[in-house]
Amino acid sequence: MRIAWLILLATWSLTASGIDKVRLQNEAVVQAAVKGIKENLPQKVDPYTTMVDVQGRGTTLVYIFKVDAGPKSDTQLIEEGKDRMTRNVTRGTCRNAVRFLKSGITLVHRYLSAHTGKKLFDVVVRPKDCPALQE
Repeated sequence: MRIAWLILLATWSLTASGIDKVRLQNEAVVQAAVKGIKENLPQKVDPYTTMVDVQGRGTTLVYIFKVDAGPKSDTQLIEEGKDRMTRNVTRGTCRNAVRFLKSGITLVHRYLSAHTGKKLFDVVVRPKDCPALQE
């Protein structure tokens, strides 16, 4: 019985060590991505949206955008854009960031008002949000 516990403990220890290595590797990938992306900022994405920053937090990569939709208020931008943007950003991220997502890296797209600087909304994309990654 005692040997079984020792084997179980050793197996758990090796598994935890492997998980830690993967997490550390993913954190390094996130930091490298941040460094590379920052070199090209700010970057116009479309007529209304500019990527202004990117941050790495552990295994999460946060893209920060400013939205300038002319006379629309922050409330209008949220009400009119959040659901549509969430669908479009999730679909595009699932298609274009497969390597990040398969590695367990979470991608956050944070949208700020260009006029007030206030956060409008976040679109968070995890591997579980992408049907093709579940197959």
